[in-house]
Amino acid sequence: MGLRHAQELDLPRIVDIYNAAIPTRTSTADTQPVDIESRLEWFRKHQPESRPLLVYEQDEEVVAWVSFESFYGRPAYRHTAELSIYIAPEHQRKLLGKKLLLAAEEMAPTLGLRILVGYVFAHNAPSMRLLKSLGYHEWGRLPDIAEMDGREYSLCIMGKRLTSNDLAGE
Repeated sequence: MGLRHAQELDLPRIVDIYNAAIPTRTSTADTQPVDIESRLEWFRKHQPESRPLLVYEQDEEVVAWVSFESFYGRPAYRHTAELSIYIAPEHQRKLLGKKLLLAAEEMAPTLGLRILVGYVFAHNAPSMRLLKSLGYHEWGRLPDIAEMDGREYSLCIMGKRLTSNDLAGE
């Protein structure tokens, strides 16, 4: 039981958990389910030593995942990563999101990261509360940028500096 690096054989479960979030319209801007094939390249871009994809197991079943992705793909942002956390519906509201976020923060310095960001729909109250409770701040808001089912939704850029910005030695 716990957090480990994802293996390709975990991809079907990772996709299942992600697809379960789509109908809620609170966690992703995808509006239709994705398939394993379409997520394979995304999966393979994750590197354990720098931008890992981790799964959380409980009773030998993957129940959640967290991914680190490079922010904006430019060298000047190498110390910043975007986090994504997805939890199977039956395991939500059990403090697992907090556990995964704290684990990601703890791991971040070993990955060369000083700043973590997350893109969260403004109406996703549980995620916004969690991030704010752990010291993340709203660094930006893109008003009514997403349209799903005829409604518009705003996207918040939530961020947290984990370490000082002392770049001495680089």
